[in-house]
Amino acid sequence: MSTDTKKEIALEIAHVLFIDIVGYSKLSINDQHAAVEELNQVVRASDQFQKADASERLIKIATGDGMALVFYTSPDAPAQCAMEISRALKEHPHLQLRMGIHSGPVRGVVDVTERANLAGAGLNIAQRVMDCGDAGHILLSKHVAEDLEEYEQWRPLLHDLGSCEVKHGVRVSVVNLYDNQFGNAKLPRKFETLRKRRTRLRCAAMTAALLALAAIVAGIVMFSRNRVRSVLAAPQKGIAVLPFENLSEEKANAYFADGIQDEILTRLSKIADLKVISRTSTQHYKSTPENLREIAKQLGVAHILEGSVQKSGDAVRVNVQLIKAA
Repeated sequence: MSTDTKKEIALEIAHVLFIDIVGYSKLSINDQHAAVEELNQVVRASDQFQKADASERLIKIATGDGMALVFYTSPDAPAQCAMEISRALKEHPHLQLRMGIHSGPVRGVVDVTERANLAGAGLNIAQRVMDCGDAGHILLSKHVAEDLEEYEQWRPLLHDLGSCEVKHGVRVSVVNLYDNQFGNAKLPRKFETLRKRRTRLRCAAMTAALLALAAIVAGIVMFSRNRVRSVLAAPQKGIAVLPFENLSEEKANAYFADGIQDEILTRLSKIADLKVISRTSTQHYKSTPENLREIAKQLGVAHILEGSVQKSGDAVRVNVQLIKAA
């Protein structure tokens, strides 16, 4: 192809807003045309669109069921444009849109008809980010959100969603942009499904960890008891499990520490001839600096089990000490 019909655009960083009409494929041909025309009207009315277009710092690409707006102005331009479009949609309730934003490299050509065509990671990732959302969502890549977080006015509008798996197993980190005037505050369906799956796996893992921990403690107690069975007095056949200390940053995770104590108590109570002090009786010693020997004497047991739990995200660390206190 000659240089008269093809002009190369150098690889450069652009700020991309990808827009998609939700449910487009289910519309009739006439309704599809009407929806695209309505979308064009809404987008053209945006101040950010008009400013970038007037300064020739904007490339518009039709995608059939939506469009890609490639800004060469500032990183916040596509976010501002998306906010303006979202607000305008209140006057167009039948037009359901989802939007995705990313800043990244693009490369393309301008053909003889002056029609712009672009490709590159900037466009691809913007589309993948958009694909993670539902109607009304304005989703940003983590990269874009970090740029906007530098400015105080954006911080209350940015809501981290975590990562989402898209085509070919690629994962993108996504942030939801919204307030009570624009955007969609609901958790996207893809994230809701992923969160439920993670919760099930996490609960299964935690249950397995609790059972393993309780079995280990029971084994230690049985071993200790059997070694000295012939000389044990009644108090030495008893054990008290003190409340576990919650070392997690989130104090709401205290329920998990309580759950570990309950599970261990349940497992130990099944051991014949072993006196296990109830949870109610040991709660008195929660967060108290009393001497363990004194606690053992008061409860009439020889062994004290104490520990701590630290939970961060999906990771859980449990420390346990079985102490012969009498």
